[in-house]
Amino acid sequence: MRRQVPSGNRRLRGRVAAVVDSPLARRLALAFVLGPAAAPIEAPPDIGLFAQAAGPDEGQAQDALRRIEAAWKDGYAALILDLARFMRAPSRSRSPAAFDAPAGPSPADSGGEAPGPLGDPFGSLPARPEDPSTRIRERLIRFLEKQTGERFGHDLQRWRQWLWSRPYDPHPDYAAFKAALYGRIDPRMASFFAPGASALIRLDEIDWGGVRVNGIPPLAYPATVAAAEARYLGDKHVVFGISVNGESRAYPKRILAWHEMALDRLGGVELTVVYCTLCGTVVPYRSEVDGTRRTFGTSGLLYRSNKLMFDEESMSLWSSVEGRPVVGPLAGSGAELSAHPVVTTTWRDWRSAHPDTTVLSLDTGFDRDYSEGAAYRDYFATDRLMFTVPRTDGRLKNKDEVLALLVPPPEGGERRPLAIDSGLLRRERLYHLRFAGRELLVVTSEDGANRVYASGPSRFVRFLADGRVQDADGRRFTVAEDSMRSEDGSTVLARLPARRAFWFGWFAQFPETELLRQP
Repeated sequence: MRRQVPSGNRRLRGRVAAVVDSPLARRLALAFVLGPAAAPIEAPPDIGLFAQAAGPDEGQAQDALRRIEAAWKDGYAALILDLARFMRAPSRSRSPAAFDAPAGPSPADSGGEAPGPLGDPFGSLPARPEDPSTRIRERLIRFLEKQTGERFGHDLQRWRQWLWSRPYDPHPDYAAFKAALYGRIDPRMASFFAPGASALIRLDEIDWGGVRVNGIPPLAYPATVAAAEARYLGDKHVVFGISVNGESRAYPKRILAWHEMALDRLGGVELTVVYCTLCGTVVPYRSEVDGTRRTFGTSGLLYRSNKLMFDEESMSLWSSVEGRPVVGPLAGSGAELSAHPVVTTTWRDWRSAHPDTTVLSLDTGFDRDYSEGAAYRDYFATDRLMFTVPRTDGRLKNKDEVLALLVPPPEGGERRPLAIDSGLLRRERLYHLRFAGRELLVVTSEDGANRVYASGPSRFVRFLADGRVQDADGRRFTVAEDSMRSEDGSTVLARLPARRAFWFGWFAQFPETELLRQP
C-alpha cells in the first residue's frame, strides 16, 4: 500500500524534483567551471560535463557524453547512477517486486521524505512518459550500457551491485559532485563532502535515505515517567533497556522508531542512543570522545543500508554501527565512541528486572502515531530491503535477528565481528563460546534479552528459580547489567557491549563476520 505524502513532503518533493529535472544541469554547471571543448583525452572529464549530460538540451547532452566517453572509466558510472537515481523511471521498467516505502517517520513538520521502490525515490508518483527527467534517465542508462557492455536497464539496484563489485576508482572530483547534488536537497549535506575531506568508505556507496538533515528528528533529553505511570505500554511491547551507573531507562521501540536517535543523560553520563531501523540495531554511545563532547544528529544519508550520523562540531559522518567517523575531518583520526550494553526485550522483562526504571513518556513534543508497531510496519513485516547493499548472505533470512558483537582480542588490535543467531540463543539460554581469544557467555532471559559476559574458565550449567545462574562448581551468580557477580563477591565477570541486528545489515557492514547458528 502506498503511503500518503503529507503536504510538507510534497513541498520537499517539489524541491527535489526541481533538482533532478533540467535545473540540476544548470545548477551543477554553475557549481563547477566547465572545461574547454578540447579537453585532453587523458584528463578526467570535467565534473560539469555530467551535469550537462543530464540537461534538457539533447545536443548539448550528447556533446557532453562524447567528451565523457573519450576519457571514460567504469568508476565514473557512480556519477551517472547518482543522477539517474533522482530521475523518474519509465513505467514499463517498474519491477512488480519493488518494495514500497513503509509508513515510516516522515511527517510534514519534520521535513522528512521517504523513498519509494528500490532505485526510484518517486515510486509513489505515477510516471509520465513525457516527463523530461524520464527521457534524461533513459539517455543516461543507454550511455551506461554502451560504455560498460552491461544490460541492466533501469534496474539501479543491479547497476550499483555491479559497480561495487569492481575496484573503487572514483572521479577525482566525486566528493565535490556529491556535495553539489545533495546540497540541493539540503545545503547542510554539502558540508559532509567538504574539499579535501578524508573518507574511509566508498563514497559511491553513500546514498540519500529520503530525509533532509535531522528530517527524522532526534529526541533531545526526552521526558520520562516511572514504570508505574507508563500505562501506555503492554507487557509484550518491545523496549531497549539501558543501565548506566545504577540508573536504568527503557526506550520503547514504538517511540524510538520514529526518531532513530535520543540524546540523553543517564547515570550522570551523556549518551547518544542510535537506532538504525533499517538494520534493526540500537547502540547507546557515550557522547564524549577524546575529552570532547559531540552533538550528534541524523545526516539523512546511508551506507550499506545503515544510518550515517554526524557530529555538529566537525560535520563528520560517523558509522552508527561502529561508532567511528568515516567521512570528514575526523575520519582516520582514531576517534571512537564508547558503546554501552543494551538489551532488546519486553517491557514485562525489563520492568521485572528493574522495578525502579524510568521509561520515555509519550509526551515527546512531536505528533506521531506511537502505537505499537505503527512505525515501519510494512518494512518489518517482509524480508525485502528498502535500499541496495553490495550482497546478502543466504545462511539466514535478511531480517532474521542476530546478536552482534565487535570483540577486541586480549592482545589488542582490531575488533572482530561476530553474529549469533537469536534462535540458537533462545534454545541455549546459557551459551558458551570462545571467540577472538576470549571465553564468552551469553545469558538469555525467558523473554529473549541477551547479555554477554567475559566468563573466563567458569562454566555455567543452569538457571535458578530466582533468576540467578549456577556454575559447574555450584557457585551462584547474579545477572546484572554491568557484570555477573558470585554470591560471595569473589568473582566478577564483566559485561561486553552487544546488540540485536538484522542479519543482512550486520553482514553488509562486516562480510567477514563469523556466524554461529543451529546446525
